Amino acid sequence: MLQVNNIEVIYSNVILVLKGVSLEAKDRSITTLLGGNGAGKSTALKAISGLLHTELGKVTKGNIVFDGKRIDREGPEDIVEAGVVQVMERRRIFEHLTVAENLLVGASAVKGKSDTQREVDLVYSYFPKLKDYRDQTSGYLSGGEQQMLVTGRALMAHPKLLLLDEPSLGLSPLMTKEIFRIIKEINTTEGTSVLLVEQNALAGLSIANFGYIMENGRIVLAGSPEKLRDNEEVREFYLGFSQAGERMSYRDMKQYKRRKIWIG
Repeated sequence: MLQVNNIEVIYSNVILVLKGVSLEAKDRSITTLLGGNGAGKSTALKAISGLLHTELGKVTKGNIVFDGKRIDREGPEDIVEAGVVQVMERRRIFEHLTVAENLLVGASAVKGKSDTQREVDLVYSYFPKLKDYRDQTSGYLSGGEQQMLVTGRALMAHPKLLLLDEPSLGLSPLMTKEIFRIIKEINTTEGTSVLLVEQNALAGLSIANFGYIMENGRIVLAGSPEKLRDNEEVREFYLGFSQAGERMSYRDMKQYKRRKIWIG
């Protein structure tokens, strides 16, 4: 469904952020892109969704193909029309609008949409709490409820491919587990493909069909969740286990981070 072919991304005509990134997301699958802060994960999503220009960024080499059509030269509104919808990190809700009004904003992203109520009912079926709070001002929702809202708002555009940027950020382990359960359910039930960017490697791999690891603007490893979980470097640098299989302390983790072998 999605092919990112050897792209480079530069900000302000000076800063090279992505350095020949290639990845793909297959139809009806969940693909996870893992990596630490500053690895280039969010930039990769913005290159796909067409939002780079809002930060003075652009794709300077390579191309991005979705459903057989090149989209890296399209505007974000055309990419949404094609079926690619991004959920930004840090839950960018319209705080002064109600839950129901936020959802209607998501529906307005697609031209000629006639069955908005069906999409609203679909969102409420996945997120019953949103139905209970539909008339409440969104800024008063908890972090987990706001994550539900931005995910539901994206579903209102009926995406073929959902781009999720750090959905677990700032959430409790229990709420993270619930959000990821719902993401998996949406993928299975609706057939919506998902490209998921995460720092929480355990959570990201728990629902993925395939995964990539990015460091310093490059893809350094790819494979099935099982392959990545069994990889010694992944276990040490991202899952927090020592070679003996024991959970490492924060101090040990800092030492391992300094020994990273992937940064070029």
